[in-house]
Amino acid sequence: MVKSDGGDVADGKSDYELGMNRRITRRDFLNGLSVAVGAAFSPDLKWLESLGIPQSPFAPEKSPDYYPPTLTGMRGTSDAAMEAGHALRDGKVWPNATPDKERYDLIVVGGGISGLSAAYFYRKIAGPSARVLILENLDDFGGHAKRNEYQTPDRLLLGYGGTQSIDSPNRWSKHARDLIQELGIDVQRFEKYFDRAVDPNPSESDSVFFDKETFGEDVLVAGRGKLPWSEFFGKAPLSDQAKEDLTRLYTAKVDYLPHLSTSQKKVLLAKTSYKDYLLKYVKLHADALPYLQKQTYGLYGVGIDAVPAADLAGLSYPGFDGMDLSGPPGPGLGAEITQRDDGAPYIYHFPDGNASIARLLVRALIPGSASGTTMEDIVTAKMNYAALDDPKSRVRVRLNSTVVKAANMGEPDNPKEVEVTYVRGGRAHSVRGNVCILACWNMVIPYICPDVSRKQKDALAYGVKVPLVYTNVQIRNSSAFKKLGVRRIKCPGSFFSTVEMDYPVSMGDYKYPSSPDAPCILHLEKIPCGSGATARDQQIAGRMELYHTQFATFERNIRSQLEHILSPGGFDAARDIQAITVNRWPHGYAYEYNSLFDPNWPENERPCVVGRQPFGRISIANSDAGAFSYTSAAIDQAYRAVKEVTRFSQKQTSKAAD
Repeated sequence: MVKSDGGDVADGKSDYELGMNRRITRRDFLNGLSVAVGAAFSPDLKWLESLGIPQSPFAPEKSPDYYPPTLTGMRGTSDAAMEAGHALRDGKVWPNATPDKERYDLIVVGGGISGLSAAYFYRKIAGPSARVLILENLDDFGGHAKRNEYQTPDRLLLGYGGTQSIDSPNRWSKHARDLIQELGIDVQRFEKYFDRAVDPNPSESDSVFFDKETFGEDVLVAGRGKLPWSEFFGKAPLSDQAKEDLTRLYTAKVDYLPHLSTSQKKVLLAKTSYKDYLLKYVKLHADALPYLQKQTYGLYGVGIDAVPAADLAGLSYPGFDGMDLSGPPGPGLGAEITQRDDGAPYIYHFPDGNASIARLLVRALIPGSASGTTMEDIVTAKMNYAALDDPKSRVRVRLNSTVVKAANMGEPDNPKEVEVTYVRGGRAHSVRGNVCILACWNMVIPYICPDVSRKQKDALAYGVKVPLVYTNVQIRNSSAFKKLGVRRIKCPGSFFSTVEMDYPVSMGDYKYPSSPDAPCILHLEKIPCGSGATARDQQIAGRMELYHTQFATFERNIRSQLEHILSPGGFDAARDIQAITVNRWPHGYAYEYNSLFDPNWPENERPCVVGRQPFGRISIANSDAGAFSYTSAAIDQAYRAVKEVTRFSQKQTSKAAD
C-alpha cells in the first residue's frame, strides 16, 4: 500500500507545475489537426478558381508529410470528420456533386476492418481484376483499429488507440479464421511474442488506486489477485463493513438463490442488474459499490447498475461460485456471452492492436502500400499513403471522404447500378458502381439511404454506439511503476478508470522497452458513461459529455491522475510526460443487446437482423449488423454482405441472359 502525504500530492499543484505549459509534441497535434480538418475548413476552391488561381484536387494523402499514426493530441473521430455527417442529419443536401470519371465493380462505404474485409472477400469471389473503391471519412484507414506511433531517439514505440486484440480466436467462424490465416497471422506465434513473465495475467489488474475525492484519501493498493482478499481490502480506505462484505463476495461459495432451480436462477439473473443482485441477494453493503461500479466499463460501456447479473455469472465475476449455473444460457442470453471467452489467454495482441490486421488487409489489397510479407514485418512497415488512391490500382482507398448518399439507380425492382455521393475537401463528388456495401455505422444509414423502409430505418437506428476514450501517454521511463510494484491499475473513482503499462509484445524488428529506464507507453481508458434509465440512455448522455470535453481537459486530468498515483514512486508529470494521444470515439463499440432493457426477440426479428437486410444492389456490413462489438463480428458481417451482393449480381446476370 502506498499513501500520498495528506492525500493531496497533485491537488496543490498548478497547471504550470503539472506541465500544462509544456509543448511536448503538441506541434504534431496542430499539424495533424490541419490535415484532419482540411475537408471541412479548406477554402472554397471554386471561389479561388474564379480569381484565376488554379487549384489542384484536394489530396492531402499525397503529401510526403502525411502520416496519421504519428499525430498526437486529439485523435479518433475528429469534429471535422463528423461535420458532413452531422450536416446530413440536420437536413443538408448536396445536389450538384461532381461525377467521378471512374466506375467500380464494388463501392465500400467505410474503411474499417469490416470494409477492408469486404473488399478482400469480394476480390476472392469476383477475381483480381475487380475494381473496388473504399471511401473512409477519417484521415486514416482501420476505423476503430487505430495505430498510435511515437519515435524516440532510440526506438519506435507503438500503442493501440482502439480495437486491441484477437479475442477468443477459437470461437471465430471458419471464414474469419481463414482470412487472418491468409493474411499470414498465426495466433500461436504470440505465445513467444507476448512476454508472460513480465505480464502473466494481462486480463486482470494487479492494483487499485483509491482516490481522495471518492474514497476520502489517495491510496494505491498493490497485490490485487495475489494477496488474500482480506489483506488486500484491509489496506483500502473503505468502511469496515465494506471490507468485510467485499472479502466475503470474493471468497465465499454461497448459493444466494437456494430456493430456485437452475433455470429459474438464470431467468432471474437475466432480469436483475449485477448491482441489484449484490444488494438484494448477496446483501452487500452500499459502501462497497463505489469499488465495484465501474468494473464493467471496459467490457460493456456501462456500470454494474446496467449490466445483467447473468452476463457476469458467465464471465467469472464474483458472487456466483456457490450456484449451479451450468447448461445453456437463459432467456435473452445468446451466443454473444459465450463468444466472449474461449478460455484462451488474452495475449493475441499486435503492438498496435488490431491496427496491424487493417494494415495487413490494405497491403494485401494494394501491394504497393507497404513493404514486407509477414505478420512480423507489418508491425514496423511504413505505409505509403500516397499509394492508397492510385488510379492505376484495382483497389483504391480514399480517405477524408464522407459519404452522404447511396442510392440504387434505375427501376426500384431492377436497379442497374448504384450511385454514391461523398464530400471531400469541401466538395461533393458522385461515383457509380455495380454494387455497394455499407460498412459504416448502422445509425447513419437511414440518412445516407432515405429510400429504405420505415421498419428498416427504425431497426438500423435502434443500436446506440458505446462512447469510449483510449488514451496513450509516452513517458520518460517506467521506474515509478517498478518502485511501486504495479503494472495495471484500476481506478474506480477517477477520470480514467484504468491506467496500465502497454502489453509486453516484441515481434520482428519491434522490441518492447523492457528496461525501466527506457521511454514507454501508458494506456489510459475512459468510458464516458452518463446517467439514464437504460444502458442506451447512459451511452447517449456519455456521448454528449464527450462532445464537449476539450483536449485541455483530458490533458489536465491525465497529468493530475498520474501525479496522484505515481508520485510516491518518483513520477513528475511536468518532467516525465513526453507525448499524449487522446483517441476519442463518440461512436465506439457496437451496441449489444441487454436483457435488462431489450426484448427477447426471435432471431429474425432482432433489430440488427431486420436492419441489415439488403436493398437492391446495396448490402450492409460492420459489427453493428451483428450487434457484437468484436473484430470477428466485423469480419463475419463483411463476408455475409459480400455473399449478398455477389448473389444479386449473379441473379441479374442470369435474368439478362434469359
